[in-house]
Amino acid sequence: MGNEQEFQELLQHVGLEREEISQRLRFLDWSAADVEQLSRHSATLLPAHSDFLDHLYQRLGEFPATAAIVNDPATITRLKHSQSDYYQRLWNGPYDQSYVLNRLRIGWVHQKIGVDLKWYLGAYRLYLQEMLDGLLGEHPACAGFASLLKAVFFDIGLALDTYSAAQRKALESSEARFARALRGANDGLWDWHVDHDQLYLSERWASMLDLHRDQLGNGSAGWFARVHPDDLGGLRRAIDAHLQGGTASLHHEYRIRRQSGSYLWVLVRGVAEQVAEGQRRMAGSQTDISQRRAVQEQLQHAARHDPLTGLANRERLSELLSLALQRQGRAGAREAALLFIDLDRFKLINDSLGHHIGDHVLVEVARRLGHCLRPGDHLIRFGGDEFVVLLDDLACSADAERVAQRMLDSLLPPLQVQEHQLMVSISIGIATLSEENAGLDSLQAADLALYRAKAAGKAQFARYSSEMQAQAQHQLELQGALSRALARDEFSLVYQPICKVDQEQPSVVAVEALLRWQHKGRTVSPLEFIPCLEESGGILAVGDWVLRQACAQVRHWQLAGQPALRCSVNLSSRQLQQSDFAARVADILRASGLPPASLVLEITESQLMEDSAQTLSCLRELASLGIQLALDDFGTGYSSLGYLKRFPLHILKVDKSFISGPSANGDSQLISRAIIGLGLSLGLEVVAEGVERSEHLDFLRAEGCRLAQGYWFSRPRAPAELERLFGGEDGFEGLDARLPPRLDPAPSLP
Repeated sequence: MGNEQEFQELLQHVGLEREEISQRLRFLDWSAADVEQLSRHSATLLPAHSDFLDHLYQRLGEFPATAAIVNDPATITRLKHSQSDYYQRLWNGPYDQSYVLNRLRIGWVHQKIGVDLKWYLGAYRLYLQEMLDGLLGEHPACAGFASLLKAVFFDIGLALDTYSAAQRKALESSEARFARALRGANDGLWDWHVDHDQLYLSERWASMLDLHRDQLGNGSAGWFARVHPDDLGGLRRAIDAHLQGGTASLHHEYRIRRQSGSYLWVLVRGVAEQVAEGQRRMAGSQTDISQRRAVQEQLQHAARHDPLTGLANRERLSELLSLALQRQGRAGAREAALLFIDLDRFKLINDSLGHHIGDHVLVEVARRLGHCLRPGDHLIRFGGDEFVVLLDDLACSADAERVAQRMLDSLLPPLQVQEHQLMVSISIGIATLSEENAGLDSLQAADLALYRAKAAGKAQFARYSSEMQAQAQHQLELQGALSRALARDEFSLVYQPICKVDQEQPSVVAVEALLRWQHKGRTVSPLEFIPCLEESGGILAVGDWVLRQACAQVRHWQLAGQPALRCSVNLSSRQLQQSDFAARVADILRASGLPPASLVLEITESQLMEDSAQTLSCLRELASLGIQLALDDFGTGYSSLGYLKRFPLHILKVDKSFISGPSANGDSQLISRAIIGLGLSLGLEVVAEGVERSEHLDFLRAEGCRLAQGYWFSRPRAPAELERLFGGEDGFEGLDARLPPRLDPAPSLP
């Protein structure tokens, strides 16, 4: 079966189609007359054929190369019989397709058994000479023609040698180029007869695995047995897809086992073809791609891990969340949770010590947090100073809180970073990871819980609840409404009097402008919407609006009979961070006509603690314009006394928490006395907030505090209501008496 297949493949390479055969016969001038001539002499030459065959095998026996082939009498008898049949066909025909096929088969057989072409041609020369003798007898020309035949066949042999040598040389050159290319490509070759499962593997293919070719066998089993179990199915599917015409070629990467047991990444490429009916061959190459895969895996690792801490990053978190959610959908799955972690006041470390110290802090924090986890838990650097922890397979939801507490405790000991000893704390939000929630929803829930932990005072954890989601939705709606509030004219200002109290009858010397918001028929508390404005950045536009409105209103009151009236306006940190803020305030003052000394801008201790160059520069620029600067809610923050001299302050406002009950609370009275004394000793004017009862007023007068505000005087009022106070139509809320129609000029506020 194998020889016949080989012969059929050879016929395809010969390519003797009908047109080619016809062309050859035309060149030989072959005609029906030639057929008739040969047939007429066929019977006459039968004795000559018998003599020729005897003579032929005698001559073949005289040469070692041919004698080795025809040394068996039985073989000679068989060959003589076969050749007798051939000669009958040669002289009598028919000369059809079967004749051509038979001659090709005889040539192929002679080549297979090792009969060189020179012996084949020599035998035909001898045949022609003896047939010529049989036809012409003792004709004088026969001897000459016999010599000519010898010369011609000798030349034909030389010509065929030249053709064969040239073809061999071309083949050798092609094979050499192919071999060089293969060595350069470092590829292994394979050729697989699919239907007979006969596999050829090159030495290079085997050497990739540190094997010899004979160790792999002759079938595909030796190949497939070495494929990694996880990759075998994919390789078989790729091969089947190509064999079934689903792909133009085979192109597949997989792992294959070396002799040592380790695995090598390779790329197999190949193309299949139909060589005969029901006969498929597939051949190609195999390339060692281990180095490329190693680089690829390094790049994939880098893309999914943080370069600073080595932790998984946000991209890897998405993969981990997806896998965890899949596990949650299985029967019997235990609980899982997300922890969202943020370092408290980390910006202060970066700003004061530099980002290189901040990086060391992040690495150390990551190390400590990692020690709080179990095998199988994941710590991810989410970005900046934020981390996420994925806790899987929890016995109960309370286990997540225990892990969070361990993390908080792990950061209680100070961090030693170079020569710095730093106290670092974290805030943590906890959310359950459930099948009902998509991964990002659970992450958002943990982030909301983190926000709650931050708002509650930091250095603690908070667990997500549905109320947080409702509150976040409310905040989002609030921000949307606030972004349109200015355009809809929903903001207004109310004013609370600041009074001079170092005389028998208190008098109004200033007002503090306070922002109010009417939305959908209700008054929204400033405690609710001011932080929202700060967070969204809307405070900048609203802050400018407040300044314009307050300055214009107070200037109107000055021109209406209150010439010494001052106006206090609270500032946001965002406003102070703007490089052109002082210039904008100056423009507002010019537009309104309000003297700069009539404007008091209030800042808080937390703003001073930021101690940025921009804040200090802005405050000094405002002071240089003649604007008064007040420190609001003094005593409630953490600023040092050095800030009072470092910044260009004029007024100190004592927080109402120290004033509202000095007679009932000895500590508050002592603190109030200390703050008032400190302010006066530094040359600052002191304003006491939260005056609600007459004994508060008595205490302030006794301590030398000249200015106060609070409900004893008046709640914040709309402009029209406050004008009734100016006109004497209304009195202070703590008195029944009316104010005089006009106020004496108030002392300037230093």
